[in-house]
Amino acid sequence: MPQRAPCTSPHTGRGAGAGPGAWARLTGAAACVWGLAGCADSAYLLQAVRGHLQVMQAAKPVTQWLEDGNTPSALKERLALAQRLRTFAVVELHLPDNPSYHRYAELQRRAVVWNVVAAPPFSLTLNTWCFPVFGCVGYRGYFEEAQAKAESLRLQGQGLEVAVYGVAAYSTLGWMNWAGGDPLLDTFIHYPEGELARMLFHELAHQVLYVQDDTAFNESFATAVERLATDQWLAAQGSDAARQEYGRLQVRRRQFSSLVRDTREALGTLYAAHPDGSAANAELLAGKQRLLDGFRSRYAELKTQWSGYAGYDTWVARANNASFGASAAYSDLVPGFEALFRHAGRDWPRFYDAVKRLAKLSKAERSQSLKTMTFPEAPGG
Repeated sequence: MPQRAPCTSPHTGRGAGAGPGAWARLTGAAACVWGLAGCADSAYLLQAVRGHLQVMQAAKPVTQWLEDGNTPSALKERLALAQRLRTFAVVELHLPDNPSYHRYAELQRRAVVWNVVAAPPFSLTLNTWCFPVFGCVGYRGYFEEAQAKAESLRLQGQGLEVAVYGVAAYSTLGWMNWAGGDPLLDTFIHYPEGELARMLFHELAHQVLYVQDDTAFNESFATAVERLATDQWLAAQGSDAARQEYGRLQVRRRQFSSLVRDTREALGTLYAAHPDGSAANAELLAGKQRLLDGFRSRYAELKTQWSGYAGYDTWVARANNASFGASAAYSDLVPGFEALFRHAGRDWPRFYDAVKRLAKLSKAERSQSLKTMTFPEAPGG
């Protein structure tokens, strides 16, 4: 899930560096954002800017890593693969050609950002936070896990259900290309080939289009791009081993996503039938617990087909309204975007143009269009 930094700056071209003047401009831009946001969020925005600066300052050009005799050969292989993926993204997928993902940083931690999501006890509607420039989102990101956990405890104290999860990458939506762009990170560079492709294509898709206040539209669009583009990459340039590994991962991902979707829909139906539900409603509590127990039981059955794969265990153990609500943003509108891609003749520029036309509609109109797969035509079409 991409986390967006609260900053905007002009694009200065491929390979742009970030000298002292650049960082001064970024700090000045951040100060403007803090002033707009008000004192209440100053500390949060400060950690976001500081955290992003540390990531950017740790990055250096991939060419330097490849030329350095001390760079492990395994890392060189992954960096070279990432550059081939980057070229494919520009030439074949018509994704942005800019400085992003031409630098690499080692953070030596398991995630770059920890996101916090929250929802009421009997609702799947996520709590939202709003900021200048990039609007309202259903999560709050922290560059230090301890701060994310502290925010989680604060929100739990308000009676909300909360989920905290690590994020391997985030997008600055192209706004930081003047300073070198979004870098490759050690949090994901060693992913299997198909998964690395998914990550890069997803984050680059966010640089094609970002609609304020519509997380589901943004994330479902990027997820559709990652799926379609990764299939195209593997068919054109992937090895048999990479295709087989990705195929196995996709089977598990689809099965788990289906289970999550079924449970989320059942929970939504339950909550809708008890609009005035409260913790004192024994029937509602029992129904919720029954659905969660059933979810975990079905997951245990599903795992018997996966040869011991346990990648979703932590998510399942901690699953609550917040985690189910967050999952919807990445999946609910994906079938509509995939249908739109076919409607556009599987032509990437035509597809992006069609998505941009959808973005001009109201939030309700574009969601309805994707769910019913009735798309606005191009002028004169």
